[in-house]
Amino acid sequence: MRCRSAALTLALLVAGCASATDTASPETSGEAASTARSVVAAAPPTVEVTELLTGLNKPWDIAVAPDGTLLTGQRGGGFVARRPDGTVTRPTADLSDLYVSGETGLMGIALDPGFASNRRVFTCQGHRGDGPTDVRLVAWTVDPEWTSLTRTGVVLSGLPSAGGRHAGCRILPAPDGTLFVGTGDATIPTAPQDPHSLGGKVLHINTDGSPAAGNPDPASPVYTLGHRNVQGLSFRPGTGQLYSVEQGTHRDDEVNLLVPGGNYGWRPDLEPGRYIEAVPMTDPDRVPGAREAVWSSGMPTLATPSGSFLLGPGWGDWSGALAVGTQQGEKVLLLGLTPDGLGVERQASLLDGRYGRIRTVSGQPDGTLLVTTDNGRDDVVLRLTPRP
Repeated sequence: MRCRSAALTLALLVAGCASATDTASPETSGEAASTARSVVAAAPPTVEVTELLTGLNKPWDIAVAPDGTLLTGQRGGGFVARRPDGTVTRPTADLSDLYVSGETGLMGIALDPGFASNRRVFTCQGHRGDGPTDVRLVAWTVDPEWTSLTRTGVVLSGLPSAGGRHAGCRILPAPDGTLFVGTGDATIPTAPQDPHSLGGKVLHINTDGSPAAGNPDPASPVYTLGHRNVQGLSFRPGTGQLYSVEQGTHRDDEVNLLVPGGNYGWRPDLEPGRYIEAVPMTDPDRVPGAREAVWSSGMPTLATPSGSFLLGPGWGDWSGALAVGTQQGEKVLLLGLTPDGLGVERQASLLDGRYGRIRTVSGQPDGTLLVTTDNGRDDVVLRLTPRP
């Protein structure tokens, strides 16, 4: 493994590239255009970039254990761990039923809130085997030497999968020990607005898979609905506000402030049985009461698969800002939210084009930001450390 560190003053870039995988209207929604005009471009912070892991293939997510061990997984299968002393292990795991297709494979990774005592790890992954192909939340335990993960059960199954598109599946542990899970709609036209489908939702569950307290329907894991492909979840520091980051079509990547029972307006069933993407991501005309996005990309989109808040005073004026990974944009977008959290005041970016497509960003308690790339060749895990 090679490791490189350099202090960078990174240039501002706020425009992005359109996704090549979706078909949508060439028009930009009025809400998105209005949002774009109201955001002020600002100077980005200076960061030191360190390569922690190299030679990976699409590391989808990242989790850090209490002892500082870093765990990631490659979308096509296989775990990689980096110990605090820099040694690297590749823990064995039974992934014989892993379904890898399109956007689906080994995806979200999170540690149980009680990891220090139970050493439990959760993953979101495509599944093929008994019954229909779906996406599942799986529980594992990892040995103290980080050499093997042993599967202990399926926490939640039945997240839809259709050819591997729009898989979503980000896992966010909450302070109360519960889990939030972002899902994609699997290009099923009715899924986002169907309260009985787990697709196009944010779910809130206990670690045994049962619905968490406070869900709109106590018998259902559904927390919010009307989403296209939720791939980022993060709590805003000091507020308890929960935000999702969502992939758009050719327009309207979104950041949303989540409230229990909120409907975020995605309804692609313009014609019965057809998945029509030429509709706004948030469509109050067709979805009464749909909640407007906090931020929308407009057109062209950046392809936003993650979001996490910057922690600690080292970020200066950017402390508490939302960092958003971008694939087509090939950068980390920084969004400074308004005090009430309902809008964006300013934005800047880091790593503009330097490492290609950015998949996951993860703000750490020590004030650093971990980043994974998504190029499918010599991908890396980076640590960004703010510098005065």
